[in-house]
Order: sequence, then structure tokens, then C-alpha cells
Amino acid sequence: MRTLFANVEEVFREAAARFTLVAYAALSSVFIGLFAIAVNLDIVDGALAGAKLFGKELQMGPRSVDLNKLVLGFESGFSGFLYVVATFLAVFATAHLVPRLQEKGTIDLYLSRPVGRVKLLLSRYAGGLLLAGLNVAYLIGTMGFLVWWKTGVVHPRFFLGGAIIFFTIATLMAFAFLVGVLTSSTAVSIMATFAVFFLAAILSGHRQIEAALTAEWAAALVRGLYWALPKTGQLAQVTVDFVSYGQLSRHTHEIDRLAVFGSTGAFGLVSLALSAFLFRRKDF
Repeated sequence: MRTLFANVEEVFREAAARFTLVAYAALSSVFIGLFAIAVNLDIVDGALAGAKLFGKELQMGPRSVDLNKLVLGFESGFSGFLYVVATFLAVFATAHLVPRLQEKGTIDLYLSRPVGRVKLLLSRYAGGLLLAGLNVAYLIGTMGFLVWWKTGVVHPRFFLGGAIIFFTIATLMAFAFLVGVLTSSTAVSIMATFAVFFLAAILSGHRQIEAALTAEWAAALVRGLYWALPKTGQLAQVTVDFVSYGQLSRHTHEIDRLAVFGSTGAFGLVSLALSAFLFRRKDF
């Protein structure tokens, strides 16, 4: 356990030394700041009487808007936005962990210690998860506070939606670790992880894609890729649906949540297991 804490601490020290930690927090703060200055609400007797977005007056109609419904809509939209932002920032901030570890000199120093390779890799993964998790908590916690400060209303599900975002990050980070072990390249890890993210999102409509294909083998390939890759598109929909109590997403009732979370989790576990296996056998 002491070794785990030491390696996690080194992840944070490395992130601070390379200004990754500063950039991570700064970019997150920029998104929060934009929201804070963009939305200006006029609350009268618990209802919304007027609103401005980036200084532009929004037409509210003759009646005031139910504040609770408005906040729920805000939170649902923010959750979808944060799903993308938090995931992208996490990949950028942690993709270097394995390539940096495998650099000549760095890996020699780590391997000279009485720590197994698998434990070393998994402790780096735990450190990356902690770094990303703290940022997700910072983003969602601050956004939730701003919503409460501007409206006096906030829903617990907005904060709990962060767990789905964190689950997605954990899965993609495991894949980034696998690519990092194979290539020792931060750039390739980032590009490959984003490629999986977008391809998996496109394959959310695999049924429509399969129906448009004339060759059976092509349809089978699309179907196979859909089930093999993480369900990034459906997880975004599930996040918004969860936060909005199912009021905003029409098609989420069609999503098999057990299959989505199960196959995505399996993808992450297999990626992490393969990365540990290959790292253990790699010749440095």
C-alpha cells in the first residue's frame, strides 16, 4: 500500500513539474468561468422572469418560467457538455503516463526499485484516475455551486452523473495505457483514444448503418465493432437521461444499460489487463 501511495504521489509530482496539473486546472477553470459570466438570470418569487445569454436578452414569453424545470434543463445540458469536456481533458492530461514511464533512464530508475512491473503500471493508472476524478469533481462541484448560487436550486443527480463520466474516463484511460505500452508515444495514445471515442459514438447508430450496407460481411463487421468498442455515444445519452430524470432524451428507453455498461467495462478491463501483460514481458 505504501508503494501505491508513493507511485500515485509521483504521478502528481510529475504532472506538477510538467505543468500538466496547472494546465488541467486552468482549462477547467476557463470553462467554468465562461458559464459564470455567460448566464445571467432574473429570479422573481422563485420563477424565472428574465434571462441573458452572453449579454443577449432571451425571449421568455408572457409568463415566467418554472425555475425547477429550467434548472433541470440547465443541469442536463451541462452534464452532456461536461461528459465531453471532462473526458477530453482527462485523455490529454494522462496519456503521457506510460510513454513517459518507458523513457530511457526513467524506466531504469523505476525497475531498480523492488516493485513488480504490474504493480508499477497499475499504480500509475490509479494515479491517473485520481487526477482525472478530482478534475471531474471540481468541474461538476463548481458548476453545481454556480447553478445553486444563481437560482437557489440544484438536484443531486447532477453530481451523481459525474460517476458515469468517470466510468467512461476510466475505460478510455485503460485503452490509452495499452496504446502507450505498445507505442511509447503520447501523441499516438491521444489520437488512438480519440479515434475510439468518435468511432464508438458513430457506431451508436449501428443498426441504421447495417441496414444501409449491402454486403453481409460489412454489416457483421460493423456489428462486431459496435460490441467490441466502448459505448461512448450511449453513455453520453445515459448521462443526460439520468440527470434529467428521463425528461429530455426520447430514445434512452431503447438503450440496454446492462449491455452498455457491461461491454464498456469489459473493454476497459481487457485493455488494462493486456497493457499489464505486455508491460510485464517488455524488454527494456
